[in-house]
Amino acid sequence: MVKLLEGRTAIVTGGGKGIGAGISKALAAEGANVLFNYNSNPDMAERTAADIREAGGTAFTMYVDVADRDQVDAMIAKTVELYGGIDILVNNAAWQPNMDIDEYTEEDYDRIMDINLGGYFRCMQAALPYLKNSQCPRIINISSVHGIRPGDFDVCYSMTKGGIKMLTREAALEFAQYGITVNEILPGGTKIEFKSGQTHPFKHKRIERPRKYDLSFMKPGTPEDVANIVIFLASEKSHHISGASIIVDGGAILL
Repeated sequence: MVKLLEGRTAIVTGGGKGIGAGISKALAAEGANVLFNYNSNPDMAERTAADIREAGGTAFTMYVDVADRDQVDAMIAKTVELYGGIDILVNNAAWQPNMDIDEYTEEDYDRIMDINLGGYFRCMQAALPYLKNSQCPRIINISSVHGIRPGDFDVCYSMTKGGIKMLTREAALEFAQYGITVNEILPGGTKIEFKSGQTHPFKHKRIERPRKYDLSFMKPGTPEDVANIVIFLASEKSHHISGASIIVDGGAILL
């Protein structure tokens, strides 16, 4: 069977755990050479890389803080050194502290903006010269449904996810001249190993009311659910899609 991404090269930021790990594994399973970074959990990143290799795929992982321009440049350079170019960039690395407005310090605010939005911007800038040389260049930004719907758990996290939407749309326009498509995926609740910040219950009481429809199909997704859309957007089959936002939440946002 011919693999959709055979011989192509992908970078996945934050690709060692959670949704990122699911994306890294799926890309490798479809034949892509995958390089992904980690920031805080090298053990999980190495486990993900080992899983890919055991399945016959190609993976390399390295420590990179996407808030640091020099480290981003080093990640790009390493990818080109190993595989000769870049065809797919998946921006996924994010910090989610789950803090209220009055809990944020200036340092916290700068950090979340620098990782969740600035990291995407830096990686796109650094990868652009190599994506221009690809025969099938793709940028896929992992956002969140909380970029379009308040989450009641972290205003700054939602702000960064809203920013990703306009970054995606602006880049889709600007990069169209190079044949680069730029799209975003908005996952809803997803089962992963653990969240990156504190957890607390919703503070505003939700109004319960009788439901007209059977909503049993609405349940948390998996990293594989998101990865399936990444594979499609990374493939040649998606050539006519750019600047799009695809919600992957089992329909939960309809409520």
